Amino acid sequence: MEKEVKKTGIARMLELAFMKRGLIIAAGSLSFLSTLMSFIPYVSIYFIIREFVPHISNLSGINSSYMIKWGLIAGGSAVGAVLLNFIALMCSHLAAFKTQYKLKLDFTRHLASLPMGFHTQNSTGKLRKVVDSNIEQLEGFVAHNFPDIVGSFTAPIAAVVLMFAFDWRMGLACLVPIILSFAVQIVAMSGKKAAHFMNKYQTSLEDMNNAAVEYVRGISVVKAFNQTIFSFRKFHDTIKHYGDWVLAYTKSFKTPMVLFMTIISNVYLFVVPVAIWISGGVTDYNAFALSVIFYLIFALSLTGPFVKIMYVSQKGRQIADGIERMDRVLDTQPLKIAESPKETDDFNIEFNNVSFSYNDGEQDNTIENINFKARQGQITALVGPSGGGKTTIASLIPRFYDVLAGYITIGGTDIRDMSEDYLNGIVSFVFQDVFLFKQSVSDNILAGNKTASLDDVVAAAKAAQCHEFISALPNKYNTIIGTENIHLSGGERQRLVIARAILKNAPIIVLDEATAFADPENEQKIQEALSHLIKDKTVIIIAHRLSTIKNANNIVVIDEGKINSQGTHKQLIEKAGLYKKLWEQYTGAQGWQIAGGESNV
Repeated sequence: MEKEVKKTGIARMLELAFMKRGLIIAAGSLSFLSTLMSFIPYVSIYFIIREFVPHISNLSGINSSYMIKWGLIAGGSAVGAVLLNFIALMCSHLAAFKTQYKLKLDFTRHLASLPMGFHTQNSTGKLRKVVDSNIEQLEGFVAHNFPDIVGSFTAPIAAVVLMFAFDWRMGLACLVPIILSFAVQIVAMSGKKAAHFMNKYQTSLEDMNNAAVEYVRGISVVKAFNQTIFSFRKFHDTIKHYGDWVLAYTKSFKTPMVLFMTIISNVYLFVVPVAIWISGGVTDYNAFALSVIFYLIFALSLTGPFVKIMYVSQKGRQIADGIERMDRVLDTQPLKIAESPKETDDFNIEFNNVSFSYNDGEQDNTIENINFKARQGQITALVGPSGGGKTTIASLIPRFYDVLAGYITIGGTDIRDMSEDYLNGIVSFVFQDVFLFKQSVSDNILAGNKTASLDDVVAAAKAAQCHEFISALPNKYNTIIGTENIHLSGGERQRLVIARAILKNAPIIVLDEATAFADPENEQKIQEALSHLIKDKTVIIIAHRLSTIKNANNIVVIDEGKINSQGTHKQLIEKAGLYKKLWEQYTGAQGWQIAGGESNV
């Protein structure tokens, strides 16, 4: 069986638009009828003029009932066209909202299924643009542009029929400028140059979004150092780059746009010479005059539908490019799921010749040949110089990434043979970068266990040494973080995250610099809380504060992606290796102070 080729471009856009097929077909059909009905007033005008012209010298001869009939037909069809278009838009909007809901839900679910490696390689601004902009643009296409497309392509067909219904020669005169105007647009919008402009436009927009997110996150640094947006070079440069590309993109359509609008807005200039040319052979001047008047009026009506086609086509290219970027994310495969997931009652962790690279082995491995065992009920510490691979090793345990070589087991079972939900359930990971939801304090702690009671939340907060400062908040555990000037210190935020992990009560706990923001007093309290937490649990701690892991059961020293040594604090000090050097530097830094002196002036 041949593999199905995935649609791209406009075809993919229409495929997504037809996710709600019934509503879309209804919207298209009603838009088609609305467009046809919108031309009836022009036919009515023709018959009204035909009745009026022969009696222009004697108005009493006009058949008033005939005139009224066509006037009512014109008015009724105009009202009917508006009503049909309104109903078509209602259908298309319902389809658009349902499509948008499903796409955003599917996209965010897919994001959640992707490994952490994907999220580290793709910025928040880029992914936010897909959700907030690209999918929103598709919603706009389904809600507004699709009915316009149906109407825009119906209008030319109806127009061509009317053009040749009364006088084929003047009909041809109307058709020639239409063909010329669209030939100009096709040349301008097709080809590699137009595609290149659209790609660069979308990329520069993503870069600007990325820089905006980074700028907002770093605003405290900008303010602290009395900087301005212009000194925050990346943001300034991306805005300028985006502006340059938008201007270049706009200028690239300057000539074809002017030609298109000039031709399509002046169709009558083609009709008049033809009318003059054929007037010499006319025998029935009343009928000829009637046709000329009709085509001059009709020519003015052609501008709207054909200009709409141009804008819909241009918008379609932009939306199609955005959908392509969305599909790139959706095409990224999540980690492989075991067909027959396994579980375990033993929570010893073992690394067996584990190697890993963020570049899929294309460059030197980030970590290589890692072998150690973290035993249940004990503390295993990962220490070493910054950038050595400690966080990478810890991230492999909950399978944020898949190993390049070797394997990791929990209770003798390869973590790749466990389901994602099960693995996430047995591992609590406290990140170095703290993230709290803009929700109540209790809700943030409950993220660790949605079924826990308020008493459990309080108990976890007490264990994490944060009950005291929570009790001092205006609404205590119901206080919304980040609102009404409620802002927590780094240490307080860190302890809330630890409370979340305590409430989860997972048998495996990974702490990445969990005491990074704690002062000496709170650090001691957290250590006391952790001493109760580790009972019958496997605890892995990453720490630069070596005092926090001095009593660890096993200290694994990581240097340049490899294990330098491992053992207890006493054993490593006696070896007089890298760990002893790090310990001496750490203890020496504890007594460091800023030297001062008196001026002799």
